[in-house]
Amino acid sequence: MTQQLQDRLQAQREAAYLLLRRYLSLGRPFLLRSELRDVFDALCLEQDDAGLADSPLARIVDDCQEAVLAAPWVCLALRPRIGRWSFVRIHADDLGVEELTVSRFLEIKEHLVCPAPRHTRPLEFDIEPFNREFPQMRETRSIGRGMEFLNRKLSSQLFDRANGGLDKLFLFLREHRCDGRLLMINDHIGNVDALRTAIRDAEKYLSRQRRETAWPEIAHELQHLGFEPGWGRDAGRVLDTLRLLSELLEAPSPESLERFLARIPMIFSLLILSPHGFFGQAGVLGLPDTGGQVVYILDQVRALEREMRDRLSEQGLEIEPRIRVVTRLIPEARGTTCDEPEEAISGTEGARILRVPFRSDDGEIIPQWISRFEIWPYLERFADEVERTILADLGGRPDLIIGNYSDGNLVASLLSARMHVTQCNIAHALEKTKYLYSDLYWKDNDAQYHFATQFTADLIAMNSADFIITSTYQEIAGTNDEIGQYESYMHFAMPDLYRVVHGINVFDPKFNIVSPGADERVYFPYTDTEHRISGLHGEIEDMIFGGPRDDARGVLSDPGRPVIFTMARLDRIKNITGLVSWYAEHPELRNQANLVVVAGAVDPHHSDDREEQTQIECMHALFDEHGLDGCVRWLGVRLDKTVSGEIYRCIADHRGVFVQPALFEAFGLTVIEAMASGLPTFATRYGGPLEIIEHGESGFHIDPNHGEDAAIQLAEFLERCAADPAHWDAVSRAAISRVEERYTWRLYAQRMMTLSRIYGFWKYVTNLERAETQRYLEMFHTLQFRPMALLK
Repeated sequence: MTQQLQDRLQAQREAAYLLLRRYLSLGRPFLLRSELRDVFDALCLEQDDAGLADSPLARIVDDCQEAVLAAPWVCLALRPRIGRWSFVRIHADDLGVEELTVSRFLEIKEHLVCPAPRHTRPLEFDIEPFNREFPQMRETRSIGRGMEFLNRKLSSQLFDRANGGLDKLFLFLREHRCDGRLLMINDHIGNVDALRTAIRDAEKYLSRQRRETAWPEIAHELQHLGFEPGWGRDAGRVLDTLRLLSELLEAPSPESLERFLARIPMIFSLLILSPHGFFGQAGVLGLPDTGGQVVYILDQVRALEREMRDRLSEQGLEIEPRIRVVTRLIPEARGTTCDEPEEAISGTEGARILRVPFRSDDGEIIPQWISRFEIWPYLERFADEVERTILADLGGRPDLIIGNYSDGNLVASLLSARMHVTQCNIAHALEKTKYLYSDLYWKDNDAQYHFATQFTADLIAMNSADFIITSTYQEIAGTNDEIGQYESYMHFAMPDLYRVVHGINVFDPKFNIVSPGADERVYFPYTDTEHRISGLHGEIEDMIFGGPRDDARGVLSDPGRPVIFTMARLDRIKNITGLVSWYAEHPELRNQANLVVVAGAVDPHHSDDREEQTQIECMHALFDEHGLDGCVRWLGVRLDKTVSGEIYRCIADHRGVFVQPALFEAFGLTVIEAMASGLPTFATRYGGPLEIIEHGESGFHIDPNHGEDAAIQLAEFLERCAADPAHWDAVSRAAISRVEERYTWRLYAQRMMTLSRIYGFWKYVTNLERAETQRYLEMFHTLQFRPMALLK
């Protein structure tokens, strides 16, 4: 690789020399991909050389994700394809090229930030040695398809006589019980050969029965053969399941394994962890650290309970699934239910929220809300209390633990290790990619954000998990131009703390893409008039088009114009003030449409979040500077789901659009909600919306870093729709279809239940548990994470 790079540079020696000098002349220690490209494009224009823009030198620039400038050297982080990295440095005078190790590249970066480190040989985190013997994917198209890869890779080698794979499958089937009740296989079947014989005898018996014959009528004969409940609710289902097993024993394949495992009754109880924020069912959205994650989990629970109940019923088991969402109890609950230790989840038959308090060192309950950036000192004690609470509530261990966000994933890791339960992690968003150089300059932000502690927790949790759920491919590995959230943890440095040489491997088969959906009971097309809640329309019309009110600013002077609608938390990353600024500075857009914003609070004294207070002040400044009070309506209200769903549809009635302008969005639940309601949607190209929306068909991508271009896109769409209303209708229908085909909770729940069975199986029959990795992570937790957390 070094020689190839050297040859490319020498082929265009003069241009390469000038380019490196220009990079160094900027006088900055680090340059990002876009900045490297901008300098190169400027050089191409000045050279007036059409060939340079498509030269070997251009391909080098295209591969560069970052440059570290330490004259006379220019160090480059090259990413020729997703998930594959190399590091080199080039001498700016003689164009000599040297290959760098990851560690050396990070050391150079550290030195520019911290020239006099406390330690010349800092701690290095390196998980790679523990994964060398573990199956890894190689192709970027396979990333996020871990279950499929594992099934293909391990099926053939597992089910051969030399490895005793069939014996492992047999023992796995004999493990299944629920509340002490034996399922699947009893002692009448003692080994694999006996299992084959029993299946043949059972097939002969069942073929003489009517397919609809219920299990109780065939149970006695089948139990005599060795089969306990769990194979099916009637003779037809039992026969199909036994034939799947027979096929698996005869000629195992990934497909037959997945179909069979999907039927095994092995998930009866779930523990879902979401410690931070105000977790409740009403009156919480908009409170600090409380937003889409709460909606996601509640919708997830409803879908999973339905799917668990359906699967258990199909297998002939009258067992009530038990789902517990464990969060933090907050005595100062601000009028919400977050001070109640237990709460039934609406829309379910048995799922509940359990709330466990944070405690101080002396055991006293912490009464007030604590920012998600400040909760790290409380999590270990919290995990201990959660373990006692859940064991008492369920009467034993759960069958699956799901963590949410950095804090919930860390607690899930602690509980999974102690309780020996399969662990699933869901990040929702990893803070590391939200803030530029948040790792290198961690000291500057540590007092407010405690990034070092959070990134350490992320490393522990993502490497502890048995499987990881992401909403999109980009969340794992980004695009050809942008690195993914998880990919950003592959290697990074926190000067004077530690250096991550190999933090996570995006080719690890633990990653799986399972996209959530919108609650179809709440978010449905505006054309579905039968299910709309017309009783809310007066309230919504007053909210959007009414007069002055304490929780709003601005009154729309021309309510007949289309509405540009946005709704999000009022923090920097959501970029609501950016959208208001684009609108304010584009006269044509202001003349075409009104802007309605539902975000945060209008009075900064009603928020105790410093970032939100700053954004509130910025919003007022934009109103004052641009005179927006007659064309922008800013509502500082908290909406329940039912109202928010009807608002989307009311905006659609007025032929409006929805805009999600975030600087980065891990997935984009509001995008799904708006599209499901039939609103043409414009959303950030950075993150999940890039995959959700098919640009120009089911919506539009915008670049939040180029607000003027986004405003032009909006203006052109509205102008076209004014001339041709059918265009608005076409985009609206395409948005609805896109959500129905790809983003529903029914599909999500089916996928999650299959994943939990597949990973539980592989964990049982192979070394998926990765005991060596776990010991390494436990040491890292004790020696690195715990001291940092307790200092806060």
